[in-house]
Amino acid sequence: MTPQAAIPYTKGLHNLTEHCHAWLVPDGTWGWSNSGLVTGSGESLLVDTLFDVAMTREMLDGMSSVTEEHPIRTVVNSHANGDHWFGNELLADCEIITSQATADEMATNGPELIRGLLGQDGPSGEFARHIFKPFDFSGIQPTVATRTFVDELTVDVGGTEVQIINLGPAHTEGDSVVFVPSERVLYSGDLLFIGGTPISWAGPISNWVTACDRMIALEPEFVVPGHGPVVEAAGIHQVRDYLTWVQDEATQRHEKGMSPEDAMRDINLGRFAALDERGRIAQNILAVYYELDPTLERVDTLEVFRRIADLEGFA
Repeated sequence: MTPQAAIPYTKGLHNLTEHCHAWLVPDGTWGWSNSGLVTGSGESLLVDTLFDVAMTREMLDGMSSVTEEHPIRTVVNSHANGDHWFGNELLADCEIITSQATADEMATNGPELIRGLLGQDGPSGEFARHIFKPFDFSGIQPTVATRTFVDELTVDVGGTEVQIINLGPAHTEGDSVVFVPSERVLYSGDLLFIGGTPISWAGPISNWVTACDRMIALEPEFVVPGHGPVVEAAGIHQVRDYLTWVQDEATQRHEKGMSPEDAMRDINLGRFAALDERGRIAQNILAVYYELDPTLERVDTLEVFRRIADLEGFA
């Protein structure tokens, strides 16, 4: 049994190594994301908060057995999607670190974006209410970065070295991973969806493939994805395989002159059909088309949700 197989995919705090922990939140679908905790002498660093304040408070309470001795002094937000930073207000006294690209994107990815989706009529609104119903977006006080970096940043957490590496744009405009070299633990943010379909809001897909290669090169022993169970490095290869597959399939249809919407209906998911959120292929095809034709008019978020909803049976 590998060390990763010994980490059950159950809600709560899981000890990975001497200084590294994961807070896992099944089932890993829309909004149900993971966080990480790295400890050192007398302090700790939190990788990502959760989608709303109540969930984040529950997580912080659940971490108290560790953080009473190692209080959280630093927060890293891996990217600008709300399920990785909307709980920041509970840690407003901490140093909050993001890449500069993520800090810029947070300005347009606050809770008002989600509330706008929830208020829509038609399939897109119905789909948004279906996936976001469990969460409470009322009263969230957006709490953004107090420190930014561009490519890489190394911080000392009470004697534990932590590397923060921006591998975006890919999933979003800025996608940071957190790597603890002494423990061989990688917190990937949403560069990895395990058991679910990746979604390339920003792209390009080719850059995400390169990001996977860079994560593999770190030779991690424990990989904590943004969504899904803890895996070993083989899990990175699985995501990379999906990305190269969708890149190839979309490129073939672009060369045939098919529209992105026609392509999303034409592609047979094959071995990837068992992944959750399979409708996300609608956005992934767009990401490939945008890379192939930079002049292509961008589709807004509401329309993307309509297309995903259509593929997920909400039309």
